[in-house]
Amino acid sequence: MLLVGWHAGAAPGVSRWWGLPGALFAAGIPLAYVLRGVRTGRLTDHHIPEREHRRVPLLFGIASVTVGLVALIVLGAPREVLALLAAGGTGLLVFTAVTHWWKMSIHAGVAAGTAATLTALYGPAALLSLPLVLLACWARIRLSAHTPAQVVAGAIVGALIAATVFPALSGS
Repeated sequence: MLLVGWHAGAAPGVSRWWGLPGALFAAGIPLAYVLRGVRTGRLTDHHIPEREHRRVPLLFGIASVTVGLVALIVLGAPREVLALLAAGGTGLLVFTAVTHWWKMSIHAGVAAGTAATLTALYGPAALLSLPLVLLACWARIRLSAHTPAQVVAGAIVGALIAATVFPALSGS
């Protein structure tokens, strides 16, 4: 989100810091909700390993992204920041629907989606981020948080959503 905001700020008269409120609504507020759930004992840890406990935090994340998207539209945020929030919200909707039956890796989806978004914005040089995607995927398997199939599916879904929704809405 910060790199997208920075890219959007390259246009004259646009702040490079629009990614900060986007990051707050997409990650900061949902993470605070999850950490509060851990502190109160409703959730076992911030990774929410139990598939059946993921639905409410994911719905909260969707609500946070939606409120953020509306607020940033009203405030006149750049199109690229809005497109990334919309792509992230789309990803949350898909992962929330799938979570009812299967625990697809959201970490892998975000990592792959980030690489796809950065590639849409910065071109082939952003493909240098792919080792970080592989590292995130390896870590989810190594920690026994997901099966290889859950990680691969998450990465594919995240990359496909980012590679279609973000460019379509941002004009990139």
